[in-house]
Amino acid sequence: MSAYDELMAYQRDTEALSQIAGRLGWDQETMMPRGAAPQRGEEMAAIEGVLHARRLNPRIADWLEFIDETTLDAVGHANLRHIRRNFDRATKVPAALAARIARVTSEAQGIWAEARSDNDVAAFLPTLSDVIALKREEGQALAGEGDIYDAMLQDYEPGTTGDDIATIFNALRPKLTELRAAVREATPPPQLEGTFDEATQMKLTRQLAKTFGYDMSMGRVDKAVHPFSSGSGLDVRITTRTNPADPFNCFYSTIHEVGHASYEQNINRDYLLTPLGRGVSMGVHESQSRIYENQLGRSRAFTGWLFDQMNAAFGDSGVADADTFYAIVNRVSDGYIRTEADELQYNMHIMLRFDLERALMAGDLAVTDLEAAWNDRFEADFGFAVDTPANGLLQDVHWSVGLFGYFPTYSLGNVYAGCLYGPLRDAVPTLDADLAAGDTSTATNWLRDNLQTHGGLYEPREVIERASGQAPSEEPLLAYLSEKFGALYNL
Repeated sequence: MSAYDELMAYQRDTEALSQIAGRLGWDQETMMPRGAAPQRGEEMAAIEGVLHARRLNPRIADWLEFIDETTLDAVGHANLRHIRRNFDRATKVPAALAARIARVTSEAQGIWAEARSDNDVAAFLPTLSDVIALKREEGQALAGEGDIYDAMLQDYEPGTTGDDIATIFNALRPKLTELRAAVREATPPPQLEGTFDEATQMKLTRQLAKTFGYDMSMGRVDKAVHPFSSGSGLDVRITTRTNPADPFNCFYSTIHEVGHASYEQNINRDYLLTPLGRGVSMGVHESQSRIYENQLGRSRAFTGWLFDQMNAAFGDSGVADADTFYAIVNRVSDGYIRTEADELQYNMHIMLRFDLERALMAGDLAVTDLEAAWNDRFEADFGFAVDTPANGLLQDVHWSVGLFGYFPTYSLGNVYAGCLYGPLRDAVPTLDADLAAGDTSTATNWLRDNLQTHGGLYEPREVIERASGQAPSEEPLLAYLSEKFGALYNL
């Protein structure tokens, strides 16, 4: 075997072990007995220790040195790019620190879930302080003399800095605020009323998953506190949640997670269990989940089909017609929860979290002041006060599991989705008719062929540019939102 072949065989085992670790995390969120959390923490720490040792194995440096790169094709060069990046990262983080982070964040999930259920911030803050201290230590190890937050971002959106994101957000914020103010002055559509059986929600949500191309022979849909997608290749699982008063929460959480899962399922099978066999970044991942959920799933064409499915599943919903249903689905409403936010206000939730976590990592905001900072910023941005911690600081799982630098990729995904939507519509002139018939395949196939199949072959911005024909910019997203909500609210 050549040095490259040996390295890739070694990498295949590392990727397989990483998938096993991911499956442990999925089980923890869906089926694991609550009392098993301390043991699961030890299990996660043990496997993370094994993975960390493999990722910094000195043999990787030897293989990289002896590979003749002139013999490699584009796939080979891309594999080496990812392996070098991961090896460099692994060699900077002490193994003991990686294991401690895995153990503490595993246990922190349960502590966060109970604190959220009890609306008890004080019960969570000591654990959050431990997580932040460990992540700052990790970030310092990665950054050296550089910026800690920038170093953390590389795990989720390689090549992007905090300043890059701040520039996009500074362009988005005033225009979103202006559009939101105009919408709030207009007459809103009615709200959906009634009670919707949760078992029926799950039945319809599985139908929606299939409608958007999710291959259930290589996946499954379960319930969790916080919806997520897990896995890649031949085993990609999603979760959703139900609320008897709000079936849209279930349906659009599912469509969102199917966007993630379809990306993973549609990657070129030749890349299975290699560094290219998963989504290239969380921003690109979010572009898929958001375009599935919003530009496709909340479109007038698709909501017309969903209106009929809702009435067939639940009986008369009390909504007069498909146009009213479309307006209800896209209703701009005051609310606390990021995952339930409408398209117009969603990015404002992300900007809040981005600024707070960047300040935490810089040491400019103490954990003890975090709740007050969150509440003050929320009231300033949204115009009303947080009523309970579960609707404020405790609503998201991300910080409990150490995902600092993750939140801004949600808005990057919205920006990328905006860039993709125009070219998709140009390429699929039958799009509205297809969606109105409940056929998403022309849209999802275009996304598969132009973006998803590439996996990690290209860098994040490059894959968006190749698919859309344009450099990423916030302008297409703002134009889409202005047109959509201007029409809905007669602005």
